[in-house]
Amino acid sequence: MAGAAAEQRRLATVVESWSGRPVLVIGDAMLDEWRFAESDRLCREAPAPVLTLRRRISAAGGAANTAVNIAALGGRAVLVAPIGADVAGDELHDCLDRAGVWDRTVNQPGRPTPVKRRMLAGNQILLREDSGDPDDPLTDDGVARLLTALDCATEELRAAAGGAAPTLVVCDYALGALPAPVRAWLVANRDRYATVALDAHDLADWRGLAPTVVTPSFAEATRLLARAAGARSRGTALHLDHPDGDPAEGPSELTVGAAPGGAGLPDSPVPDRPDEAVGLAAGVGPTGEPTPGEGRVAMTGDGLSVTGTGVTVNATAGEGVDRAVLAESRLAELRAHTGADVVAVTLDTEGAVVGGADGEPRRSHSTPVPASHAVGAGDAYLAAMTLALAADAPLSTAAQLAQLAATITVSDTGTCVCRREDLLNALDVPADTGHPALVGADELTTIAEEHRAAGRSIVFTNGCFDVLHRGHVRYLEQARALGDLLVVAVNSDGSVRRLKGADRPVNPVEDRIALLAALSCVDHVVVFEEDSPASLIESVRPDVYVKGGDYPPELVPEAPLVRRLGGQVRTLGYVPDRSTSAIIDRIRAHSQDRETDSSLTSKRS
Repeated sequence: MAGAAAEQRRLATVVESWSGRPVLVIGDAMLDEWRFAESDRLCREAPAPVLTLRRRISAAGGAANTAVNIAALGGRAVLVAPIGADVAGDELHDCLDRAGVWDRTVNQPGRPTPVKRRMLAGNQILLREDSGDPDDPLTDDGVARLLTALDCATEELRAAAGGAAPTLVVCDYALGALPAPVRAWLVANRDRYATVALDAHDLADWRGLAPTVVTPSFAEATRLLARAAGARSRGTALHLDHPDGDPAEGPSELTVGAAPGGAGLPDSPVPDRPDEAVGLAAGVGPTGEPTPGEGRVAMTGDGLSVTGTGVTVNATAGEGVDRAVLAESRLAELRAHTGADVVAVTLDTEGAVVGGADGEPRRSHSTPVPASHAVGAGDAYLAAMTLALAADAPLSTAAQLAQLAATITVSDTGTCVCRREDLLNALDVPADTGHPALVGADELTTIAEEHRAAGRSIVFTNGCFDVLHRGHVRYLEQARALGDLLVVAVNSDGSVRRLKGADRPVNPVEDRIALLAALSCVDHVVVFEEDSPASLIESVRPDVYVKGGDYPPELVPEAPLVRRLGGQVRTLGYVPDRSTSAIIDRIRAHSQDRETDSSLTSKRS
C-alpha cells in the first residue's frame, strides 16, 4: 500500500510540474453539437421515432478540444486554426473563452466551421450530421494569415515562457486546416519548438517533421505500415492518395500506389536533408493516380505482416488477432516511418501501446464504455501525453498519465475533457497548492514570494463581486488564463458601502468570498478594507493586473503603480447584459410587479 501511495504522489508531482507550460495547438478545429431528445412514439409517415428536443450542448472538437484539454489540465494553451465567420464559429470562440484557451484562430469568410451534430434519445446516438466541406481549400490570403498567426503565437508563447521554446501539438484530421504551405512552414521551423506532438490521420504527410511523439490509432498505424510495405515491394515512393469518403472517420481502407514516373525511397522513410523534408511536406514529393494492374492485399491471418503489392489494405483484416501484440511487434517500424521518438498506438477501449527509443513497449489498459462516452477521449490522451513529455517525465509515467486522463473522462455522454483536479483526484491527491484559498494579506505575500521563486506568474484582480453571475465567472476564467496563479481581492462590506451606496452589498463579505473561493479558476481570495487595493498590489507585485471594462488600460487608476512594480495591465470586456446592478434592478422590478398584481387582485375582490 505504501508503495502505491508513493507512486501516486510521484505521478501527481508530474501533473503539478506542467502547470502553466506553454503549448501551441494548430490544426482542424470543429464544433461538437449534442442534441438530447425524448421519443415515445413513431412517425406516421415512416418507421422512425418522433423526437422532442430537450437539451442542446455545444463543445469544442478536434484541435480545439485538444487545446481545451491542455488548458483544463493546467497548461497554457494557444489555438491557431482556421474558423468560419459563422454561427458555429462564434460558438466555438465562446467555448475557447470559457475554457481559458488563448484564441488565436483565423476567421475564413466563405469557408464554414466544421460541425458534428449528434442527435440522441435515451443516451443512444440516433444520427450524426456533419457540415463543413473538407474539400473546400483555404484561400491564398487565408493561408498567409494562418502562417502569420502561427508565427506570432509562437513568439507570444516564447515571451510568456521567459524565452524558453514552447511545445507544439499538430492535429491533422484531413479537414483542410493544414495545407501544404503550413506543413512546410512547420517542418522548416521545427527547431522553434522543444516538444512536438503529432496526431494525424495520414502520418505520411508529415515526413520530415521529426515529432517527439505521434499518437496514431490502430487503423492509422496499420495504414502507414501497409503503404510502406507496398512502396518497398515496388521500389517506389509512397503515393499519398486518399480514398473517397470521410477521412475524419478513420477509413478502414487505404489506397496505395506508385507515383507514375517517380523514383522511390524505399529505405529512407525520413528525408535526411532539411530541404528534402520541406519539399515532401509541401507536396513536391510523389503524386498521381495508382498504376493499373495493382492487386488487393490484406494482413495475413496472424496479423503480423502485410502481403502482396497492394492497392487496398483492410484494417479489420486479421480479426481475432490481439491488436496490442501486433502493435508492439511493429513499434520500431512505426518510429522509423514517422521519425518520432515515441509512438503511442491507441486501441480505443483496449488502452494503448507505447514505445520509445529503448525498444521496450509499455501497455496501458482502459475500461469499455459506450461509444457516445468516448468522443474526444483521444484528445485528453494527447494533451496529457504532451504535457508529461514536455515536463521531461519518463515515458512510462507519461503513458500512465495519458491513459488515466483518457479513462476518467468517459463517464458520461459528451465531448471528453479532463481537468487537472479530476486527474489529481484520481490519484487520491487533493488539487491544492498547500495553502487555503482564503488567505490574509500577510499570508498572501508569502504565497506570492513562493510562486515567484518557482517561476510562476501571478495575476491579480479586485472588485466587490456582490451578486456572482455569469459575467463574473467568464471574466475570472479569462483572467486566470493570463498566468499561473489568480488572486482575487474583495472589497469589505464597509468598502462596498462607500463605493456603491448604503443599500449595498446585497451579500455579506463572508458569502461573497466563499463563492469566489469555490471557483476552480480562483487560487486565492483576500479581503481589503480600503477603497483601493494599492497596498495589496505593493505586497503581491503581480505580473498581470486585470480589470473589467471597455476602457484602455491607461485609464485604470492602479496602472502606474503596477507598471512601476514591473507588471502589465489588462482590461477584459464584460459579458453584455450581465451585471450585478442589472440583476438587482430585475429583482426589484419583479418585486414591484408582484406587489402591483397583488394590489389589483385585492381591489377586484
